[in-house]
Amino acid sequence: MNLKTAKIRILDLDLKGCVYLNHFSHSHAVANFFKRISRLGDGIFWYTMLALTWLLQGLVYSLQIVYLILGSLCGTLIYKVLKIKTIRPRPYQVHQVIRMGERPLDHFSFPSGHTLHAVMVSTLLGFVQPILLVLMLPFTVLVAASRMILGLHYPSDVLVGAAIGAVVAAALICSAPFLNIVL
Repeated sequence: MNLKTAKIRILDLDLKGCVYLNHFSHSHAVANFFKRISRLGDGIFWYTMLALTWLLQGLVYSLQIVYLILGSLCGTLIYKVLKIKTIRPRPYQVHQVIRMGERPLDHFSFPSGHTLHAVMVSTLLGFVQPILLVLMLPFTVLVAASRMILGLHYPSDVLVGAAIGAVVAAALICSAPFLNIVL
């Protein structure tokens, strides 16, 4: 199989996965549930988890919180640059069969910033305060699913967003000791 054929197969699978997942949004109850998840994934849930981590760790943990926030901005920069460079349209913009279940925060699809931040923050805060993973892991999965169910992202957008989030989180965790920051 050559590169062109592989790319066509991947794009075909991507579309089929998106259409399949988006079909769930035809249920009003499912669509509303995932709209709420998506809105919470805009930042409300993550800011709450960050504040909870700060409270659980104590006020002396302020430097670490600032480090985590600045590190999260690196994730934001990466996904913004990728969106501008790849300019991949959102699924509902290209395929009439896909229903837009929620208004997007920006114009382009690749990668999923919601998923990137969900994985990154869950990994970072889960490393610092593992008990929070009980809330964060299921929520992260729901955020990732919401992006496809609502017709805003292809599965590949979500997978790459998750991978970038994991890499940024790992880099922040590994580099903290070199900056004399104890997470």
